[in-house]
Amino acid sequence: MKHHPVDFVAWEKSENIEGNEYNPNRVAPPEMALLITSIEQDGYTMPVVGSPEKDTIRIVDGFHRRKAEFKSRKIFQSTYGRLPVTYIREDRRKISERMVSTIRHNRARGSHDIDLMSSIVRELVDAGKSAAWISKHIGMDMDEILRLKQLTGIAALFSKREFSVRDMEKK
Repeated sequence: MKHHPVDFVAWEKSENIEGNEYNPNRVAPPEMALLITSIEQDGYTMPVVGSPEKDTIRIVDGFHRRKAEFKSRKIFQSTYGRLPVTYIREDRRKISERMVSTIRHNRARGSHDIDLMSSIVRELVDAGKSAAWISKHIGMDMDEILRLKQLTGIAALFSKREFSVRDMEKK
């Protein structure tokens, strides 16, 4: 399977890995915090995609995974200051090829289905999880949790529970 970059993951020194200048992707602070939590709790489940240059490894995909490692001492210590890296194919290392690869990676991520997210929130509530627990573990703010609860149309989600945002934050 050598023709697939994921065939080999190298644990490279973080100090040798740099972002690129053309990535239009931005991650909002709540999602960045969730990414950090995800890596701290689950470990790296996806390597950074890089392209080797003279003295560095240029990131094609995974800039925010790199940033998470930079921001979290816990992540840095767990990886001994290294990041998992796969290398883009040699025939894809020209700047134009890396640029389009970065965009493809960003756009292929998709979006969350609102009905499915509502069902997940309903199942978590049914399992006895509080709004505060849901917020912490899946990175939703209280308003979003409340809206998803409302979308399910199930009155039981609100039975015997406070449902104003202010009251939810106290739990």
